[in-house]
Amino acid sequence: MARDLAEGHPLRSSEWEPAVHETFGSAHRDYAELRAGNPFPWSDAFGGFWSATTYADVLRVTGDDDLFITSVQNVVPHVPRSSRRPPLHFDPPEHTAYRQAIDPVLRGVNLRAREPQFRASAEELLAGLVAAESPDAMRDFAAPYVVDCFAAFLGVPSDLARHIREVGVRYSFAIQDMDDAVIGRCSAELYTIAEQIYRDRLAADPNPDQDLAASLHEAASDPVNHITEKSAIATIRQMIVAGMGAPQAILGSCLVHLATAPELQRHLRERPEDLPVAIEELLRLHAPYRVFARTARRDTTIHGREVRAGEPIALIFPSANRDEGVFERPDEFVLRRPNNSHLAFGRGAHRCPAARMGRIELRIALETVLTGTEWFELAGEVEMMNWLEYGPRAVPIAIRSRAGR
Repeated sequence: MARDLAEGHPLRSSEWEPAVHETFGSAHRDYAELRAGNPFPWSDAFGGFWSATTYADVLRVTGDDDLFITSVQNVVPHVPRSSRRPPLHFDPPEHTAYRQAIDPVLRGVNLRAREPQFRASAEELLAGLVAAESPDAMRDFAAPYVVDCFAAFLGVPSDLARHIREVGVRYSFAIQDMDDAVIGRCSAELYTIAEQIYRDRLAADPNPDQDLAASLHEAASDPVNHITEKSAIATIRQMIVAGMGAPQAILGSCLVHLATAPELQRHLRERPEDLPVAIEELLRLHAPYRVFARTARRDTTIHGREVRAGEPIALIFPSANRDEGVFERPDEFVLRRPNNSHLAFGRGAHRCPAARMGRIELRIALETVLTGTEWFELAGEVEMMNWLEYGPRAVPIAIRSRAGR
């Protein structure tokens, strides 16, 4: 089914360039122009792909698992792989077996038990951020924090958590640099870590209802599904990476937003009960996913454009979340926005299984920063990540801790 797109399409010209230098917010101006003039554009970049920029088109593509699949190409650009890593590289019904093993472990009761570890990490990192000579909210706080949270969720010891943090941060920034050599080394190391986690967790005989490795191991023993020990380890490897990139990006965007919105900072310090609803609006405004893709299995038409079998479609969630046909005043922060049905965690079968965890991570991180500081503001230019995620890579800030802390 897959079509070789590398040679381009002589009858189809490239209509936009996604991999451009960005400043914080500049991508949203570009997406607004696309929605107004060419909401389903073709780009020759990365071998060629379509982009779904409207809310309706993203919903259509994510809602039809028969026509639009992930097993051929799940991201733009296509990343060569020696084998598929579940669950992201699988379509239903194969995908379903993995989600049935993953989703129960990510229930609220299990995540609430990890909150003290999340908070301890946030408090430790905030102390280091405040004490730093040239504090950077990404390097010193957001990047290590999300790695610590996922290590806590996996139930790994502190020494392995520190190792995951070091490799994870290095891997994350290597992806931003598209440094294939470092990506390859880190990826291999993450596989080794995933296998170690799998073996160590099973040796501890944990409850499958509460532990990812044990749940996957139990699923692998069921002859009805196709999960194996190898694919269980690959699932842990995939989730380690997925559990770092997007949470890091959205937390960084939230910190930039707050750093430039002193009145919102003040409001949330005075009324912390409003933080959960504020987080939903921040998720809408700064959704990190924009390279997840589906591939058309058959020729079809979207927004009046002919999509051929084998052509990938990038899902531009940040654009869909600011679709003016769905959200009134889409570029404004509205604290209690009615019917805020944003797509920050995706939609459909591949909706992020860790959405609840992501919300908890954000709440604890922002609570810690807001309660532990009198103010913070930008102290230099925000450096953005590349096309792979929407969010900041570097956030230089000036910050003052609260008296007595």
